[in-house]
Amino acid sequence: MQKRYSFPFVLGLLALITGFINHETPDAQKEKWVSLFDGKSTKGWHSYGKSTAGSAWKAQDGTLHLDPSNKKGWQIEGGGDLVTNEEYENFHLQLEWKIAPNGNSGIIFLIHEDTAKYSHTWMTGLEMQVLDNDGHSDGKIKKHRAGDLYDLISANPETVKAPGEWNLAEIILHDGHLTYKLNGVNVVQTTLWNDAWKELVAGSKFKSMAGYGTYRKGKIALQDHGDAVWYRNIRIRKL
Repeated sequence: MQKRYSFPFVLGLLALITGFINHETPDAQKEKWVSLFDGKSTKGWHSYGKSTAGSAWKAQDGTLHLDPSNKKGWQIEGGGDLVTNEEYENFHLQLEWKIAPNGNSGIIFLIHEDTAKYSHTWMTGLEMQVLDNDGHSDGKIKKHRAGDLYDLISANPETVKAPGEWNLAEIILHDGHLTYKLNGVNVVQTTLWNDAWKELVAGSKFKSMAGYGTYRKGKIALQDHGDAVWYRNIRIRKL
């Protein structure tokens, strides 16, 4: 005798099968981490305003290294800030950095790459400072030290390691809420684009830059400030 099933039963069974096929663990349902550096090339990156990465940026031993051999002014011949080809909005960026003694660099994000209007990444993008606090003159300036939201908010507490040691940096941006983490510790937290943010910018060195901190989506850069610096394990997760 052939057994007949009710229509609701069939629908329920189909839903169960579909749910099983599409089932993912909670971790898998989240956006996955994507590597921004393959460990052996500058693929996915270019110098600001250029189509390719400058020759001073070298992929060596699993790191992106800025070679300062040909210094020209405060930057390096064949360098320039190294910028992602892609733009990012809500994200969790994670990378490791180490700086040479007396060195200065930075991680800049939300960059609007329009060189006709903005000659430098920092005219639009926000920066997490990368610095030898004791060896570089910027270390004597409040809000210019390692882990700071540069010229706006000081890192608290300070968790940076000595020059030549690797630091784990994280920048988390979600719907205007910004968090900096350095070596596993929250060091900066703020909210972008509200009245308090505008007041903060108005009291900074960026007050005359109309585009600074206004873009809600942009590129990410590793700064050429004329000094040797290394970055590795660069990855991002969309939020």
